[in-house]
Amino acid sequence: MTGTADGEITVVLVDDEPIVRQGLQTIIESDPQLRVIGEAGDGAEAVSVVRSKRPDVVCMDVRMPNVDGIRATELVLGLPEPPRVLVITTFASDEYVFDAMRAGASGFLLKRADADQVISAVRTVARGDSLVFPESIRQLVGQHKPEKAGYTGPPLTPRETEVLGLIAQGLTNAEIADRLVLGVETVRTHVSGLLGKLGARDRTQAVVIAFTTGLVPTE
Repeated sequence: MTGTADGEITVVLVDDEPIVRQGLQTIIESDPQLRVIGEAGDGAEAVSVVRSKRPDVVCMDVRMPNVDGIRATELVLGLPEPPRVLVITTFASDEYVFDAMRAGASGFLLKRADADQVISAVRTVARGDSLVFPESIRQLVGQHKPEKAGYTGPPLTPRETEVLGLIAQGLTNAEIADRLVLGVETVRTHVSGLLGKLGARDRTQAVVIAFTTGLVPTE
């Protein structure tokens, strides 16, 4: 898990509406292990803040002036030791969300989510061992996927294909280990191999690639 030595998870909030940032900060900091260390009002400012503050997680609005959340996600993830990006959106079907996921965002959250969902999403993204709302990811990819070119990367083993399918269902490493009667470390090895073969930054990006190339069906 990312975070400081004492387990604290640091967060930067990016949204062009100050009242949204204020509300998110109040919710996030109600958890004693989560701390907001910076804010930005647009994507350009976000890159500067993330570079100087080096948070574990960035909560990123997608629709912003100047530099939107999609481009900002690309830029933030291009920094050394990049954070995880949690996209914040008003509508689950927002076309920008899928583009942000393809850019490398680790999950997305609706602005109407309750406090427990916000905290859980930040923690999940920081851990990197599960997906945020996997069914919604499946639906987004199904709605916005490009023409399938098919998977052209290194071939996956049958076990890797099986593990990828379970990741796409939102299972954690421990849950996959239980399902396949494997050790957790063995599952971690399979996941690491999958990410390398797919050229994916994390599990979420691996699933987006898997859906768009047909490795895992969206229906």
